[in-house]
Amino acid sequence: MAATQTRSLAGVSRDTVLLAFTSLFADISSEMLYPILPIFLTQTLRASGSIVGLVEGIAGATQNIVQGFSGWLSDKLQKRKSLALIGYFVSAAGKPLIGLAAAWPGALGGRFLDRLGAGFRSAPRDALIASSVSDENRGRAFGLEGIGDNLGAFLGPLLAVFLFFSFHFEIRSIFYLAVIPGLLAFCMILLVRERPVPVAAKSKIDVSLREFPKDYWKYLLVIAVFGIGNSSNSFLILQTKSIGASFEVTILIYAGFNLVAALISYPAGSLSDRWGRRNILLLSFVIFFVAYLGFARIRSVAVIAILFLFYGLFQGIFRSVGKAFASDFVPERLRASGVGWYSTTVGLLELVASVVAGLLWDRVGHPAVFYYGATFALAGSLGLLVLVPGKRNGSIAYT
Repeated sequence: MAATQTRSLAGVSRDTVLLAFTSLFADISSEMLYPILPIFLTQTLRASGSIVGLVEGIAGATQNIVQGFSGWLSDKLQKRKSLALIGYFVSAAGKPLIGLAAAWPGALGGRFLDRLGAGFRSAPRDALIASSVSDENRGRAFGLEGIGDNLGAFLGPLLAVFLFFSFHFEIRSIFYLAVIPGLLAFCMILLVRERPVPVAAKSKIDVSLREFPKDYWKYLLVIAVFGIGNSSNSFLILQTKSIGASFEVTILIYAGFNLVAALISYPAGSLSDRWGRRNILLLSFVIFFVAYLGFARIRSVAVIAILFLFYGLFQGIFRSVGKAFASDFVPERLRASGVGWYSTTVGLLELVASVVAGLLWDRVGHPAVFYYGATFALAGSLGLLVLVPGKRNGSIAYT
């Protein structure tokens, strides 16, 4: 693939930077809500841990499953920007509806609409990221976008705490105000210039699952095994609060977790360009395993805070390197579909994991959630070593 013709710095282009800012504002909007949502559900709406798992499982699954469809549609139409714009607008519009909810089904409806938009925008946006740079700089591009995403996830909770404690906003008001950075994200992507994908005849494009190579499906199988135990981060938030952390401390710890994820995203993507995606992704699985074992056994708020920050390394690495690795296995014309079906796999298994985690939380005990996740992290690590080729970026054949 030829590099984009825009001027670039360190291998990334103007459009890459704009897309990173798009993710920054979108995640400020989303993460103003995320750490307070499980508390809103359990304390304001009086929902159980199983309901938290259901709401977040459906939300995560919706976001990621829709990416498979939007990726297919984006490749079929060869349209990236217009589909992403629709998604950013729908996501911004859904957030105030959560604050209007009088019971948990209403919150689920708002959360569903929010994540529907997030899922619809993601695969086209990721295809824009992949095409904004040359092949050898793809890890850096996804890493830079990961900085924007995770930095927004750091600033969002801090903004919520600031509004909540400094200006004494009610918890429902935070959901209403989150629409502002969501619309800023919509405005940022308006400035992105979409680069046409060179194809012989767009009307004859047939995006079929049979066109994806065997190694791609092996990679998705490994992601699925790992994903069975990768439940919503809401359970880490609830566990932090359940061992004695205050509301504001819990949110600040979560903000720190996202800061760590932001700081590691670009270095992880850059290292994966040089050392191979599999090696860096395996490191993230190991970090997840260690963090989940710690959450199962530790009852000190200070140590849990450190462990939550450590877990941020997983978040930043997995988000940037996982998607970049998925895009390595497919040709450019199928890239949105390739990343989209990867995200669909993540979402489907997150739904399963979150529902199971909710049941374990209510009926077996809080530590069981984390032992369960650690077990599948170990299985996923073994699968990654055995099934997925350890070739460096650029050497994977589309066969």
